[in-house]
Amino acid sequence: MATLGALGAAEDAGSSGSEDEAGSCAAAAAAAEAAAAKREQRLRKFRELHLKRNEARKLNHQEVVEEDKRLKLPPNWEAKKARLEWELRVQEKKKECAARGEDYERVKLLEISAEDAERWERKKKRKNPDLGFADYASAQLRQYQRLTRQIKPDLEQYEKLKEQYGEALYPTSDSLLHGSHVPSKEGVDRMVADLEKQIEKREKYSRRRPYNDDADIDYINERNAKFNKKAERFYGKYTAEIKQNLERGTAV
Repeated sequence: MATLGALGAAEDAGSSGSEDEAGSCAAAAAAAEAAAAKREQRLRKFRELHLKRNEARKLNHQEVVEEDKRLKLPPNWEAKKARLEWELRVQEKKKECAARGEDYERVKLLEISAEDAERWERKKKRKNPDLGFADYASAQLRQYQRLTRQIKPDLEQYEKLKEQYGEALYPTSDSLLHGSHVPSKEGVDRMVADLEKQIEKREKYSRRRPYNDDADIDYINERNAKFNKKAERFYGKYTAEIKQNLERGTAV
């Protein structure tokens, strides 16, 4: 009986030892699997960071190349490019309208929205149409249009003259007009005031210089542009070499 008890105890100890060993092996395997998964996750993250770094390097290189191209372009290139693209679109549109037998100006007006038309009209009203002296005919036309816009008809005086002269108020090719009209004192005063305004404006008039798209833009506003021109006129010959060195990037 004692022998049987000893054998049972030995068997129980062996089974518990094997269970402990199996548990330790399972824990070690789980730890190894977790370590491998963590290592794989880190490697995947490292590969993603490596790809992002290469992509960033490629994008930076492209930006450097594009910036170098922009720096080598002539001044006002963007404005010139936009203008040329617009002219090409207009030419293509004109060709399409000509092929269909349509008037380009009419088609262009049909494509303009009411809001754009109102905005352009407001801009046109604010804009000064006098762009400087071109020829005597255009100057005379502008003067005539300005004077006619200032005319305010006196309907009462018109009715009086109509009652006084009747049909003679509307001259024909056979009418004798010389000496038949005597201007009023108010009309003479208005004409004298207008002539005095013209003389005063003529004394203050300064010829407008046309804008040059190819000129370098080295100013921030109109006042600064005038100052730069004045400085260039007086000191340009002394600072020409310094300016060239700064533009080339070789200034010390």
